[in-house]
Amino acid sequence: MFRRRSDDASSAATALAEQDETTQSRDPQAKKGRPTPKRSEAEANRRTKVTVPKDRKEAAKQSRERMRSEREKQRTALIAGDERYLPPRDKGPVRRFARDYVDSRWSLAEFFLPYAVLVLILSIVRVPVLQLLSTVLFLIFFVLVVADFFRLGLGLRKSLAARFPGQSTRGAVSYGLMRTLQMRRLRLPKPQVKRGERP
Repeated sequence: MFRRRSDDASSAATALAEQDETTQSRDPQAKKGRPTPKRSEAEANRRTKVTVPKDRKEAAKQSRERMRSEREKQRTALIAGDERYLPPRDKGPVRRFARDYVDSRWSLAEFFLPYAVLVLILSIVRVPVLQLLSTVLFLIFFVLVVADFFRLGLGLRKSLAARFPGQSTRGAVSYGLMRTLQMRRLRLPKPQVKRGERP
């Protein structure tokens, strides 16, 4: 029992002696591998650079300015196609491929808006034959747009599976199809491929 305590005490003493030897053997002139920072630099690093506004009006003004600059960055990115500042729904290679796939093809859906305006004008005219014709033409065009939707959707789904195997492509098909409803020149982000060009 007494022997165990004496062994523990001796091992602790030897450990302390070894530690003292290592600290004494270290050269005080040895380099640390980095320059010692000046006092002014060290104090500047310790200070926080966040400026706290004095009142609520100033805080609201800073928040509005920050949001305005972020919106401006997003608007510029939507025009130029810069991936860094795009909104979250447009970011990523999957969404970019879906955009390029849609933009490189003709689709009936992009002419839906001007066609609807034409049908509306025909339906306003007080001629029964033209009103009936406008209704029939609208129904025919609507059926063709739905069929074109299915064609584009199946092709996009197949291309996504081939291009991004094992990756999540959830929502990319509906994202691409919703893009076809916009006229090409009004689409945002702006199309980066020409018609007929492979994405």
